[in-house]
Amino acid sequence: MRVRYRIDGQLHDVFDLPKKNQNAILARLKIMSNLDITETRIPQDGRFRIKTEKKEVDFRVSVLPTSFGNKIVLRALDRSNLSVGLETLGFLPGPLEDFKKALDKPFGIILVTGPTGSGKSTTLYSILNAMNTPDRNILTVEDPVEYQVAGITQIAAKSDIGLDFTSGLRAILRQSPDVIMVGEIRDLETADIATKASLTGQLVLSTLHTNDSVGAITRLVNMGIEPFLIASSLIMACAQRLMRKVCPSCKAETKIPEKLRKEIMEKYPEAMESGEFFEAKGCKRCNGTGYSGRLGTLETLLVDDEIKAMINNRASEETIKKYLREKKVMTLRDNAMIKFIKGWTTFEEVLRITG
Repeated sequence: MRVRYRIDGQLHDVFDLPKKNQNAILARLKIMSNLDITETRIPQDGRFRIKTEKKEVDFRVSVLPTSFGNKIVLRALDRSNLSVGLETLGFLPGPLEDFKKALDKPFGIILVTGPTGSGKSTTLYSILNAMNTPDRNILTVEDPVEYQVAGITQIAAKSDIGLDFTSGLRAILRQSPDVIMVGEIRDLETADIATKASLTGQLVLSTLHTNDSVGAITRLVNMGIEPFLIASSLIMACAQRLMRKVCPSCKAETKIPEKLRKEIMEKYPEAMESGEFFEAKGCKRCNGTGYSGRLGTLETLLVDDEIKAMINNRASEETIKKYLREKKVMTLRDNAMIKFIKGWTTFEEVLRITG
């Protein structure tokens, strides 16, 4: 029985346990998670909480039946990460300022996009934590509830009994909300209700699976939302990735190709500080990976009057991107490159998250 840890997004073999211990270990985890230990044929989901190092950590549990018994994946959710706010997630000052401008709006919709495991939920929860004051009624509908936050009303979607994002969102709108968080916009009906809710005085936060911020607009149009509704409701779309930080104990200075240096001098002269660039080496502290910890990398698209007009006119993605380039809006690649120039990460990591 193999045990693996996913550290900074990468899986590592940790140790192997004797096969005879498998059922006992899995049964213990199922009991802790209030799952049915007699059921081994269907997937199950649960959660449990433990106290460790003077703090509480939640674990989300997913059980999957396989050819050789059950497989269990535990997802550690440390709530202490949420209370620190957006400033500590690793965003650069420019995108962070855009985020704060968007959150100052009284109503509208803010979308965070990116692949699974790019930190979207942590970003949204950090926002909700900062907004969690007695004078605000904050409600969420999620599948499942990831972090349990005191003072926020959280609904776990259960599609098997008819409580999906759409019906949950409809119910939330009758609860006099100020801020709504929808775990994910998956279909036209959810998108339609979320968009209309954001026009009637609520601030709506949600996620989408797209590659970049402009792709969020295209996705909503393709779902069937009328462009005039998107233009009226969308405050900001942003794309997020998690980038590994180079280990401070073993990072080594490296030379970069002259072509890359020239590109950096032309495009990012203000980010140049020491002129040193680093590569990952690997040591005991970072388990030989060369990386330790991760940074949020954010591309923000604040919707201005020009972009609203483009959405209304059904402009193509490329047209909007061209306008953003002319305005010198920072892309995901720009964000990642600046972190490389500042010595926080490596060029390999820039290529890994931005292609």
